[in-house]
Amino acid sequence: MKYENSLAFAQNADKNDPLRKWRSEFHIPIINGKEAYYFTGNSLGCQPKRTRSFVEDEMKKWEEYGVEGHFVPKDKPWMHYHKVTKNALANIVGAKPIEVVAMNNLSVNLHLLMVSFYRPTKSRYKVICEAGAFPSDQYMFETQLKHHGLEPANALIEIQPREGEYTLRTEDIIKTIHETGDELALILIGGLQYYTGQLFEMDKITAAGHEVGAKVGFDLAHGIGNIPLYLHDWNVDFATWCSYKYLNSGPGNVSGIFVHERHANDSSINRFAGWWGHDEDERFLMQKGFKPMPGADGWQLSNGNILANAAHAASLEIFEEVGMEALREKSLKLTGYLEFIMDELNEANGSFEIITPREPKHRGAQLSIFFHHRGKELFDHLVENGVIGDWREPNVIRIAPVPLYNSFEDVYQFGRLLKEALSKH
Repeated sequence: MKYENSLAFAQNADKNDPLRKWRSEFHIPIINGKEAYYFTGNSLGCQPKRTRSFVEDEMKKWEEYGVEGHFVPKDKPWMHYHKVTKNALANIVGAKPIEVVAMNNLSVNLHLLMVSFYRPTKSRYKVICEAGAFPSDQYMFETQLKHHGLEPANALIEIQPREGEYTLRTEDIIKTIHETGDELALILIGGLQYYTGQLFEMDKITAAGHEVGAKVGFDLAHGIGNIPLYLHDWNVDFATWCSYKYLNSGPGNVSGIFVHERHANDSSINRFAGWWGHDEDERFLMQKGFKPMPGADGWQLSNGNILANAAHAASLEIFEEVGMEALREKSLKLTGYLEFIMDELNEANGSFEIITPREPKHRGAQLSIFFHHRGKELFDHLVENGVIGDWREPNVIRIAPVPLYNSFEDVYQFGRLLKEALSKH
């Protein structure tokens, strides 16, 4: 696509966009009486219009059946509601249904998976992550290591970008893995880095980790629903994510996990067990002796929050109808258009730089724009004029054009408003 920084180009691109109808499936927030230019799907996705009816269906079931809603009607009984989203989640992350389940929240799942896949010994105890990981990961690492009697300063290796660079090079990650060697117990990295927007080469990192005998997992909070994933084929040991960003499932909504099939029937894997992870054929016998369900289901703790899972199912239905490949195709064009407009602006101004990788294959639907001065003033001007973006201290505006509901005109208007802000501040 040959880009032009003009309203006519943007409107024509929208007219010819095969996914243009999906915007009408979402509620776009209103600012100053009109739809906002909403670019924070990387923090909280917009609400699908069908969500209300999905939740209302379960409210009606509760009203009519009470506790019997766990068993009737037959299509979506609460007893098996965690199975409703399995196929969609498997398609989105490149897995088999047995390898995924929606459960808990992200930080809870990070801790649960660490219990299972971080088993330090006297000689093999080190953990690799990226420097500047999201706080949920940082605090989890700190407390998990201390739980095992280890000092994070000694056991946690935080890989930094090279001096003068903002993102990590794959060769530096792999070099660190090989140098750590037999001391390395676990690699746990954010598959797509929240601050810079860098998409890591998860297949190569996983292969390198397995070569030295380490387990490999990913926090996919910013990856799921954003970029195509192939967790099964990449041989990733485990992963977890949240559903309220690109998956549009509602604030603080249910997380999910992936556990590779090769671990599915290994009941010897250490875990913190819960009754919903117990063999469902024996679950209500209330007997001692935990017998895990096969696959990811065996990591469940409690019965799911049905109203939250209904909202989750509503959004995942849209992903099943659209498909990740089509979303990725549009995402590349939208983010490329944003990059084109930013570069044109910066030629005349020179007050910012894009710190997200320039190669499309190394990023998702986000550009992180680093401002050398007056960044917060510019951000406030954008907000006052209908842009909902994301400010990250000390000097970055994150803009995420989401292919399900953002348009080329949204991107054009952002560029116009930023140009206006630059001229005033």
